[in-house]
Amino acid sequence: MRTRWPWIAMLLSIIVLISPIGTEVLHDALFSSEQLSRSIAQPIAFIGLAILISICLIEWLVRSIVSKRRAHGVTS
Repeated sequence: MRTRWPWIAMLLSIIVLISPIGTEVLHDALFSSEQLSRSIAQPIAFIGLAILISICLIEWLVRSIVSKRRAHGVTS
């Protein structure tokens, strides 16, 4: 592991966001002309984005812990 950046989770997030379902949910949440459609899609989009961000944070935390342990070396 050479970097602490959560590139796997970021790649997954980009794939989810540019997929047809992801773009449709984002379009409905932000650009829909109907209030009912926006009201339904906005919480779904915000919860999905929060989940993707939390996955990135968890991967970054795990990578930080692993790199610190490797820097200190294994003591047995």
